[in-house]
Amino acid sequence: MSERLQPGDVAPAFTLPDADGNQVSLSDHEGRKVIVYFYPAALTPGCTKQACDFTDNLELLAGAGYEVIGISPDKPEKLASFRDKESLKVTLLADPDKKVLESYGAFGEKKLYGKTVVGVIRSTIVVDEAGKVERALYNVKATGHVAKIIKDLGI
Repeated sequence: MSERLQPGDVAPAFTLPDADGNQVSLSDHEGRKVIVYFYPAALTPGCTKQACDFTDNLELLAGAGYEVIGISPDKPEKLASFRDKESLKVTLLADPDKKVLESYGAFGEKKLYGKTVVGVIRSTIVVDEAGKVERALYNVKATGHVAKIIKDLGI
């Protein structure tokens, strides 16, 4: 089981390919606030709803100084078709070996329909301008989560 992050922790550094195969690093966003969200799989109903919610609120979040990055274990090709099919504007990164998911505490045991399984734990980590964890939310719901973040952040 990977350790869950706590507010004040340094956000683990990462460099992952985006939907077009370009390398994106957390350090590319230094000096800006970043909402990093982890989701189980592109092109599934819950993950599509969540990604569309972030896209619909991207202007509002950007206006408040936040960038949004979504990370899943999908390959870049699948992320590209997800982005294109749903007209997503958030940055989607591929973590097929799940190293970043694990370093953020977003991969491990979870309950799924009453059974304990190992997989991606839907999570959202808010990273401040200095690269520290501002908020760490685990086992979040796909629906209504973005509205809750906006409210919690006072945007």
